[in-house]
Amino acid sequence: MSTTHSILDDESILDDLEVGKRTVRSLPHGGFLFLEHDVPSLLIYRKKPEDNATLRLARTSASYLIIGEDNFDYFRHFLVELTEKMAARFGSFILIEIYSGKTGSTQFVIKGPSHKLPASLKVLATEFEKIDSRRHDVKLTTRIEQTKERQLKESEPLFDIEEIKKKGGTLLGIEIPPVYRDSIGQVYPIYFKSFRESFAQTVQQAIFEFIRVQTSSKISSYNALGKREIHEEVLKIDKQITAIQSSYQFLLLVAPVNIQSLRERFFESNFHEINSYHYRLLPIDPDILKRRLYNLRIDEIDDPALAYLYDQKREEIDQELTMLKERGSRNFFYSSIRLHKDVPKNILAQAKLILENIPENQSSAAENLIDAHDFKKLAEEEFEYFKEQSPDYNGTIHIRKDVNIIMVSQGELYLPADYKMSTQEAQALIQHEIGTHALTYYNGSRQTLSQLAAGFADYDATQEGMAVLAEYLGGGLSGNRLRILAGRVVAGAALIDGADFKSMFNLLHFEYGFVKERAFNITSRMFQGGGFLKDIIYLKGLVELQEYLEGGGELEPLLAGKYSIKHAPLIKDLTERNLLKPATIKPRYLKTKEFQPKMRAFKEGIALSKMI
Repeated sequence: MSTTHSILDDESILDDLEVGKRTVRSLPHGGFLFLEHDVPSLLIYRKKPEDNATLRLARTSASYLIIGEDNFDYFRHFLVELTEKMAARFGSFILIEIYSGKTGSTQFVIKGPSHKLPASLKVLATEFEKIDSRRHDVKLTTRIEQTKERQLKESEPLFDIEEIKKKGGTLLGIEIPPVYRDSIGQVYPIYFKSFRESFAQTVQQAIFEFIRVQTSSKISSYNALGKREIHEEVLKIDKQITAIQSSYQFLLLVAPVNIQSLRERFFESNFHEINSYHYRLLPIDPDILKRRLYNLRIDEIDDPALAYLYDQKREEIDQELTMLKERGSRNFFYSSIRLHKDVPKNILAQAKLILENIPENQSSAAENLIDAHDFKKLAEEEFEYFKEQSPDYNGTIHIRKDVNIIMVSQGELYLPADYKMSTQEAQALIQHEIGTHALTYYNGSRQTLSQLAAGFADYDATQEGMAVLAEYLGGGLSGNRLRILAGRVVAGAALIDGADFKSMFNLLHFEYGFVKERAFNITSRMFQGGGFLKDIIYLKGLVELQEYLEGGGELEPLLAGKYSIKHAPLIKDLTERNLLKPATIKPRYLKTKEFQPKMRAFKEGIALSKMI
């Protein structure tokens, strides 16, 4: 016993558990410690052969100890000393040992003082039973055992329960049904991902209940009990996947370079002839990028939230690369359906309602129009507003003859050289393109994860919904602008129903009353690449955003980078773990007098046609 204590003293592992710091190190005898000094909990796992994947469940926790396969006394004494130190600081310390049960078992066995920790054990029992079984006819169950034997029957106890109680510690044992692997130990990788995510969240919720009631810890959410550090291998994956995405500009590569001549010929032929689209040469080989993409070991990321985000992003990039190979073909359209989904019936109904209730304002042609160079000056003013908040902000603007739409790509603004607009439309586009797309790119670039600048999977709809909301909040959303967004949805539904270029143009121009220029712009965008449904997401994203905010969601966290509403809980989780931070710069419209009443009206469900 004295030998063990001398080892601990020599290693000085537990001499100074400084608040706000962490200890990450290998231990003697094959052990490993990852300890957050401000977290009064520890997940424990004993290494054993042929126990595939269970170790990875332990590594999802903020603090965990891996016990080696020899010199068990060393780890026993180590845990007693650690418990004494942590309990002295927090008033109590919870230790949870996890281990896999027998092959074929479908039951979690929770071993602990159920009479003293009813809330924590109830959380474990309730939430474990919600985990999906990999077999449709088998449900996972739980059993709570009131016992002092917290380990597997064939294993030595970590320590005497009364001894650890005197030190201020509480020990639980969780026997896990190894349903994530087959009878010979082969892991089911897809199922294991979802199992691990649910398991980690359940254990964190149970630990939080203990911490909240039994300790002096100031941890305010169970999210904060996830991993507090992004492993360097995850950061490498993040940079690599962003480098792959940044090596091509998807929107630019699917936009035709001959849009002006297409328009001229179509109008000259009295809306009868549309020439072939021509595209930029691909600067990359999609197959080589796909190879690099699938060489990334995303399956080895132990943080379930990050693993989920990067797995989804890889699938999205894969689809985009496939579409670049398919430009100009019908397959591009089918891939676009996979990427952007169908037109929901409620969104189509909203679009038709807008077109029926808001007439086309054709007087805009007589207004004082501004050109691309005038718009550039307005954009530069907005960039200066950002610089006041963050001096290193640097906005770049390109006026190009080979683009047909105003867009922001990788934080830079692209303007068609021949684009003209009203002053109201210009103000709307400033908040749309600069106040949303350029702003979230910059904020994302200030984050630890570069994907928050490049954009996590399915971020487009949320971004465009926020951008249209910014037009409304900034006072620039016009009837014509809202009609264009509705027209895109109607056009998308027509495309899915098999419309060709001329019939779609006629639908918009003659049936819904769009002037020929707007009808052409909507139609030409819908047919780029071979049939591109991206434009349906503007109105779709706005409706989804309204539902999100009506349900209690917050707008400002969405400004911190480019991500989807569906990922908001994961981003909140990562932010509460201090892995991400709030937005660095904020848009101008948040400071206006109209912001609060307009936002209140939007949250209360104002009809979209009333937002102009």
